[in-house]
Amino acid sequence: MARRINRITIEGYSRDRHQLAFRYAADDLRFSTSLWYGETDLVDLESHFGRDFMERIYFHIAASDASKLVSLAPAELDMGPFARFTTEAFAALWQAIIYGVWAQWRYQHQRPDYLGPRIVNPLQPGSEPVEITGGDVDYLCFCGGGKDSLVMANLLEGARAPYASFAYAGSSYGRSGQQHALIDGLLDTRTPVRRHRQWVFDDFVDSPIVDLGGVEGLRELTAAETPASIFAALPVLLAHGYRHLVLGHEASANVGNLVWDATGEDVNHQWGKSAAAETLINSYLASELIGNASYFSVLQPVHDPVIFYLLNRSLDSIGKTHSCNVHKPWCMRCPKCAYVWLGYQAYLPGDRLELPGPNPLDLPENAGWYRDMIGLSEHTPFECIGQIDESRLALALVRAKGIRGRAIDDLFDELGPLDLDAIERRYLTVADESSAPPDLAASLLAQMREAAGECRSHVRSILG
Repeated sequence: MARRINRITIEGYSRDRHQLAFRYAADDLRFSTSLWYGETDLVDLESHFGRDFMERIYFHIAASDASKLVSLAPAELDMGPFARFTTEAFAALWQAIIYGVWAQWRYQHQRPDYLGPRIVNPLQPGSEPVEITGGDVDYLCFCGGGKDSLVMANLLEGARAPYASFAYAGSSYGRSGQQHALIDGLLDTRTPVRRHRQWVFDDFVDSPIVDLGGVEGLRELTAAETPASIFAALPVLLAHGYRHLVLGHEASANVGNLVWDATGEDVNHQWGKSAAAETLINSYLASELIGNASYFSVLQPVHDPVIFYLLNRSLDSIGKTHSCNVHKPWCMRCPKCAYVWLGYQAYLPGDRLELPGPNPLDLPENAGWYRDMIGLSEHTPFECIGQIDESRLALALVRAKGIRGRAIDDLFDELGPLDLDAIERRYLTVADESSAPPDLAASLLAQMREAAGECRSHVRSILG
């Protein structure tokens, strides 16, 4: 008999110098997550900032991680040992994240009215944020090993802004050793001042709960990975005096995969990477946790065509990138692999692309993904890829360059004419502002504008 989950609970936590471990319950089901910090000592942090403040940090890490259990459609949420940190500000943040991230889950399960569980704990007054003493480096730069990480690092180096890197390996993506080795291979081509590593072991997302849990109507799991990763990086920021968490979320993430008729909302797989999410989380961090720190995305002012073109400045590093979320470094048969390789072929010189494995453009099983990407189906793939016109532009460039493949040849006749002027105005330009600190923003925007101009010339030289 199918079950309905009544309550999810944070049951407890433990910590050692380099490990945080959390226990969760979904009625009678039990799950856990452990996070390991390679260069950060949690006991030292407690001696400096106090146990109570660090437990506030642990609460935010636990709550953002536990949000994945919302995939079970529980009626209630109990913060357990962290109940005293459940403030009105946090409740508002939680609700906004659940609404934005779980739009895809609601659409996939046809649950337009489900807005997450009710928090059972009484809401408490907030506390003052702490101030940190800056260290020798201001920027802690996330690095996942993909094209965006490479471009972001290259832009920071072009701005002569020293940065440290932060890489996390999640158990749902395979062996952590391989993940960190792949990321280190890319970082070996860049110049971070130091490297920080995190290991995340999760027995919920990687569990057979969809098949064996008996939860009524459950078909897909969703996790708020970006918000969770930001909170999970805070101990590293606190320990080393970094003033800014820096990510590579692009403007392409601001528009979703479809507008759902049932609710009128934009269903966006990448909502956690959007400018709206960045503004929300950054404001909360400053007002509730760390008053003189911020989070911003280097790439928010540009779309994917300019990002792909910026890779021309790092051609020797392209072979060290990886983007697959199915089987790292590349499975070649998922929408992410299919999309990234299309962009590589469209914007980079073919004689410099020394990439492993078969070309996804030539694998017939990817034909459906490409149809979805260029708007020939109900919605674009639920993956971290660009918008419809960005994919159509890349396909047009590939066709004009004479590149062929069994997955894309049949789409050329269906592509239709492109409004190059409209595409140029929207996707081949740079926003006027950046959320980076002003001095850094000026250099970043200047580099992006130069690349955008070169990208426009590249597109016009090929397409006319």
